[in-house]
Parts: sequence; structure tokens; C-alpha cells
Amino acid sequence: MDKRTPSRRFLPPDPRVEEPYRLTPQLALRVAVLGFLALAVFAVLFLRLWALQVLSGDKYLAKANDNRVRTLPIDAQRGLILDRDGRVLVKNTLGTSIEVWPADLPRNTRARLAELEHLSTVTGVGVKEMQRRIREHAGDPLTPVVIRRGIHDDQISYLTEHELEFPGVQLASSYLRKYPHQSLAAHLLGYVGEITERQLKATRSQGYKLGDVIGQAGIEASYDKYLRGRDGSAQLTVDSRGRPTSQIEPKIMPQAGNTIRLTLDLGVQRAAEQALRYGIRVAHDNQQWAADGGAIVALDPRDGAVLAMASYPTYQPSVYVSRDPSKLAPLENRQVAARDNYPGLNRALDVSYPPGSTWKPVTALAAMQEHVISPYTSLLCSPTFNVAGQTFDNWDPNVDSFIDLPTAIAESCDTYFYQVGYDFYGLPASRGHPLQQWASRFGFGDQTGIDVGPETNGLVPTPEWRCTHYGGPPCRGYIDRIWKPGYSVQLAIGQGDLTVTPIQMARFYSMVANGGQLVTPHVAEDVEQPTNDPRAPQILRRFAAQAPTQTGVDPAALRTVQEGLFEATHSPIGTSSGVFGAFPVPIAGKTGTAEKVVTLPGYSTPLKFNQSWWCGYGPTDHPTITVCAVIENGGHGGTAAAPAALKVFEAYFHKQATTTSHISD
Repeated sequence: MDKRTPSRRFLPPDPRVEEPYRLTPQLALRVAVLGFLALAVFAVLFLRLWALQVLSGDKYLAKANDNRVRTLPIDAQRGLILDRDGRVLVKNTLGTSIEVWPADLPRNTRARLAELEHLSTVTGVGVKEMQRRIREHAGDPLTPVVIRRGIHDDQISYLTEHELEFPGVQLASSYLRKYPHQSLAAHLLGYVGEITERQLKATRSQGYKLGDVIGQAGIEASYDKYLRGRDGSAQLTVDSRGRPTSQIEPKIMPQAGNTIRLTLDLGVQRAAEQALRYGIRVAHDNQQWAADGGAIVALDPRDGAVLAMASYPTYQPSVYVSRDPSKLAPLENRQVAARDNYPGLNRALDVSYPPGSTWKPVTALAAMQEHVISPYTSLLCSPTFNVAGQTFDNWDPNVDSFIDLPTAIAESCDTYFYQVGYDFYGLPASRGHPLQQWASRFGFGDQTGIDVGPETNGLVPTPEWRCTHYGGPPCRGYIDRIWKPGYSVQLAIGQGDLTVTPIQMARFYSMVANGGQLVTPHVAEDVEQPTNDPRAPQILRRFAAQAPTQTGVDPAALRTVQEGLFEATHSPIGTSSGVFGAFPVPIAGKTGTAEKVVTLPGYSTPLKFNQSWWCGYGPTDHPTITVCAVIENGGHGGTAAAPAALKVFEAYFHKQATTTSHISD
């Protein structure tokens, strides 16, 4: 067998097998060059980083600290609020606010608390309140938190002189609401304040944000979307301590809010507020020492425009600008508010009273509509009226004669209307509750729809209400849950459980004045472009009066009531003829004396006091104004409320009554 020696030649490459990688001298040279380049690049970067951090670190750190750019909000001016003749009721003034930048406060908890305590002694704002506001802005630490607006010059001077003691605190310019007439129409105009969390949740989709100042009551709240304007913004560079290192550079210019013109007449409003204080003084002169509040409403009976709305006691809306705790206490602290007789309460809209004899025209119209009586039905006006074992007294014990309906209204005979109320009680059950139904048609027991609030409904009691209110149903077997004859008798003269608001009564008397149309009270007249001359406005939107509701009252029945109201102010037997009989403009209206159980401050036992009412309109041939006045605990209607209402008519017509006196009721 042959022996073969192995071959030294490579075998032919197999195409199915990849050739193994071989490091050639050329490839090794390339790898060496690339490695050298990479090493050189890393060396350069290392040397540059070393130079920045070691050689120039302090320089660039200082430069970084000097280049902290912040976005500052620029407040937009809120729109003006004018009366019907363009006289300014609310405007703006430039003020100074204290702001805190949370990111610049000391990081040490103890140091931060010490600074806030120091700031609290300067501002009067509690530490807990400041901490609460800062927490609310926790999601945005680079936005300033307003601690207090409208600070005084001495506070500005102190913070400026001790700037280094307050890192993160700065002074900023802002627009503050200014009230040229102080407390005039305070309840109607309202006030502004920082948006609350609850309000923010409800309005975030409308562009509101944390820290915004919005209307919180009255016109300011109802028409905030027109008044608020649009804030602008600016940029500012500050150092690490928050100190400015550049000029403020505006980026977005603010847009001022629009002007709101009201239906309010400044002169009539001032007269109404003075008239309330006058009525209280008159009540005191007549030994009604508990008289301490009230309301007056003046409407245009043709369209429901509010000419005046006064409530007493009142307050200064400017206290919500400075946020002085001592001045805010009567408005925000329940105990202090009760002591001061709730000055923040709008008694024209949000307080209801028994109307007393001012309700008798309601009973009269309902009785004529339901054919319980005719316009000239003659009933006995006697000292007392007896029904179901109860005796109801007339306010005047010296009368005892048959009279018709106009005379019963004029002299306010209780026993005449007791009989009418008893006749309502005697109607078949199939007729329902017609007196209450007509009262509801006249707007009682419900809100009037006025464009400011809040507004209470009042109460028109029914058997169903009484049953439910006292624990039913069922009512059977419980004597205090059954509608008894006495309830209808009391309802007919505006007593019992019945309560109404002054705005509801003014609306009803406007309906009597205009011939049966129920108007919707309104305060805003239009929205206008901001201008330096309110006498030449550019109207953006006009708020047209709502179309009145036809009540369906028989014109003959209305004329009967109108006749009785005119006699009440001009006949010798009229309960307010001594007040309005000598006034040169013919006025028609009705007094009311309503008993109400009241617990006075300092007393534990409730006492019964008379609420003094007067409601009416003029001129009687073409009414242009309706006035309704109530003096709390003021005694007889002809004693306090009627003279107060006269003051409003005098201001409106620019005429004076020659002599005044009163009868009663």
C-alpha cells in the first residue's frame, strides 16, 4: 500500500462556509489610529470639564444664580360700575400687595416658620392662613402667593427697609377696588376676593386660575365675566435670593374689564339709605327702642328696573380689600355678626318678614277673582271677630260700622279681612286653596328672578305645608297639624306663618300700579367698552328687561284696590294720609304692622315686636316708581315706614311734603 504525504496547500474555499476573520497589518493600523483619536477626544472633554468645574466653577455658579427668569402676572383692571346716569359707583386704584415666592423661602422648617411669624406681625395675616395659601400653590412653587393686598405706607416702608430679613417676600403693584361713596349700595354692588378652591373647581374651564380675584357677591359676582378682564404677563430675572437683576419686560399686555351700567339712581339710592336711618330714629322717638334694621326697595313698575335697594345695617366693601381682621369680624364671625345685627345681610332680598296689612290688597284681589266678595261688598268693621272659640282683635277698637272694600283697605280694617279669610276657609275642598294660589301667581313663595343674590323664597303656608312641616303626613289626629279656621283668618291680614321679602312686595305693588303685569326686577342695564367719558358709551351688550307676566287679574278688581290705596294716603281715615296727603305728587299705598317673635341680642326669651311696613307707588295716574319700606321692630307702619318711604319719593320727584303726621297701623 502506497504511503501519501499530506498536502501543504490550502484546500479550495467552500462557498457554504464564511471565511474566518483575519487581522491584517493594514487593519491593525486603522484600529490604532481610531483609538488614538478617541483617546484625544476624551482627553479634550476631560480637560474642558475640569476647567469649567475647577478653574471657573465659582464664576458660572454666580452667573446661573443671576439668571433665574420668572414669569410675573400683570393684573388687569376690573371694569367700572356706573349708575344709570354714568356716575361711578365702583372704580380701581393702584395699590401695593405682599407676595411670597414659595421656592425662595428658607428650606429649613424652623427658619421658614420664623420668617412667616415675623411677616405675620407686619401684615396682620395669621401664620396658619399664610401656610394654607402656600399649600394651595404647592403644585406651582414658581408662582407668587398673595398674602395681603392694599397694604399701608408704614408696612411698605418696614418691608423695604428690612428686605434682607424676608427672603422670598416681595412687594408688587396691583389694582384694588375703590368705592367713592363708601358704604352706599354695598349689598347690591358686592365685593371681590381671591377665588376659593370650590369656586376654582366650578370655573376652571372658564379660564379661572388659582390666585385670581373674582366677584364674591352682588353685581361683582353676577357680572364677573364682564368685569374681570384678562391678566397679562411679564418676565423678570432674579438672583438666588429672589432679588431683581433686570428690568421687568412685558410679554402679554393685560386687557381691562368692561364697564357695567346699572339701573340704579345714585340720588334715590342715597335717599333710601338715609331714609332707613331716619325711619329707625323716628321709631326710637316713639319708644320703639328695639328698632335696629330694615330695607327699602324702589322699582320702576313699568319694567322692573331697580332704582334703589337699601339694607341696614350695612358695611364698607373696602374692608374686603384690606382684609383687616377686626373690620371683617362682623361679616365673617357669627358671634360678632349677631352682636352687630348682621350687617352683611341684604334684607331687601335675603330676609323675609310677615307683611301685615300690606298683604290686604293680595287678599282683596284673590277674593274678587274667586267671587268671595264683590268690589263693594259691605261687611262689618267691628272691634273683634270671633270664630271657632277664638277672638281676633281689630287694630282700632273704636270702629263698629259696615264698610265696603276700598274703605276697608284705606282704614286697614282687620275684622273686614278676617271675615274674608273665614269665607276662603269655608270654600269647598274642590276649590283648592285659592288665596294661596293667587298669592303664588303674584310671585310670593318664590324668588323674583332678580339678577343679584342670594334671594330667599319666603313662605305662603298651605294645609299641605303645615302637615309636612309639623311631622306629617298623615295629619289626622294631631290638632297642631290641621289647617284650622284661624290660619285662614290670620293669612288674610298677612300674619301667621306667612313671610315675604321687601323685593317681593315691591314687585306686587308694581303689578297693581301697572295694571296687572308682573315684572322681573333687574339691576344691570348694559355692558360697555371701557372709556374715559361714560357719557358717550360704546354699548357691547344691552340687558333688556324680561317681558312681564300677565297675572290675569280683572281690571275692575285692580281699580277697586287702586282706589283703596289712594284713599289710604289721601282720605281722612287713611292710615298714611297724614304722611302723603300734603305731598304735591299723588301717591297711593298701604301701611302694615306685622307682629313677629324676635330674640334680641342679650335676651334669652323671645319677644313679640311689630315690623313697620309701607308699600306704594306714584304718580297715581301714570306710576313711574314703586317704593316698599320695612323697619324692623319699628312699631306701626304709619309711624316709621311711611315717613321713610316719603323721603324716597321726595328725592325721586325733587319735591318736598309740606307737613307730615301719622294715624297708625
